[in-house]
Amino acid sequence: MASAKANRGMKLFMAAALAGTALVSACKGGGSSSSAPAGDTIKVGILHSLSGTMAISEVTVKNATQLAIDEINASGGVLGKKIDPVVEDGASDPAIFAQKASKLIENDGVQTVFGGWTSASRKAMLPVFEKDANLLWYPVQFEGNECSPNIMYSGAQPNQQALPAYDWAKEKGYKKIFLVGSDYVYPRTANLVLKKHIAKDGLTLSGEEYQPLGGTDFSGVIGKIKGAKPDIIINTLNGDSNVAFFKQMSAAGMGPKVIPVMSFSIAEQEAMAMGPALVDGGYTAWNYYQSLDNPANKKFIADYRAKFGKDAVITDPMIHGYIDVYVWKAAVEAAKTTDPVKVRAAAVALAAIPTPMGPVKFMDNNSLIQTAYIGQSQPDGQFKIIWTSPAAVNPDPYDPVSFPGKTCKI
Repeated sequence: MASAKANRGMKLFMAAALAGTALVSACKGGGSSSSAPAGDTIKVGILHSLSGTMAISEVTVKNATQLAIDEINASGGVLGKKIDPVVEDGASDPAIFAQKASKLIENDGVQTVFGGWTSASRKAMLPVFEKDANLLWYPVQFEGNECSPNIMYSGAQPNQQALPAYDWAKEKGYKKIFLVGSDYVYPRTANLVLKKHIAKDGLTLSGEEYQPLGGTDFSGVIGKIKGAKPDIIINTLNGDSNVAFFKQMSAAGMGPKVIPVMSFSIAEQEAMAMGPALVDGGYTAWNYYQSLDNPANKKFIADYRAKFGKDAVITDPMIHGYIDVYVWKAAVEAAKTTDPVKVRAAAVALAAIPTPMGPVKFMDNNSLIQTAYIGQSQPDGQFKIIWTSPAAVNPDPYDPVSFPGKTCKI
């Protein structure tokens, strides 16, 4: 439960959200502009891994993005035009993400792109968006240490997910921390940030191990965890590797109820795909859970299930993929053009808007203000929220402890 101070902070944020409601309502009616592309449609790209090790997580983000587009089209479109999505498969390969991003912009003529999951895919795409002066809406938590005018970072910065999770663990008395991650940009940099804070706070780094993305042999890692006897494991594995890790930990008698695990990339979708029993009792840190109790979230869940199946579950990246489309629409309507430079400027000037995850607003560093949560996995694959940040957290791309003196200027 949030404190009285937290409630006051949220009330102030909700008040700001009311100012944005009129804008969102007006946007739903569509409009017209000579700055819109010629023709009856506006092309946008959806670029996610529909195959490979990351498909377990990214297919549903694609679905949520498509749902937002369908809803907007049903209510009149954008600038009086329907959105025409061009869907591409990044195939869990950063090089393919870059190739498909280039195709979408240069061959298909999309006005913006929604997609990406791994930081490796984002960094591979970034030069394409900068060269072509286009705009990527990136919906997943990441490691920070990046700030580009060509990316809207709606996923969590480290101070909105990784560091709140670390602070929570510290407050619980966990002093010996073992880091396990996939071997690419996000886990390496996120763990660099965590290590800086572990050292600053005088805690113990019990170990740090990485596996290739999609790797499935954790016997050596588990042996080192056994020897180190950590108080908690912080897990930055991604994709199918999580299935192998938790299965092998369970087989070794080291499930989450024996050694606490804090994961940053396991949400409701992954928990159900893996089998909830494997992660039951484990912890995660996100800015959204399906269990959030508000009318907008209940409606979103019902609408998603009506389109994609009554047993479908909702995750943090899915909701970010969904709201990214609505913020893009609101920014296009405010700017009266689909020009990416003007849309970006309009997006960061919008008032906070209500969404299924609560009121949200982009700051001028292209990142989203949002609440941080800690959840504990339940036997049904859902997460019980056990901690909520006192107020919505402003995004900071450069952790001052890890990257002193660096700031984001766009």
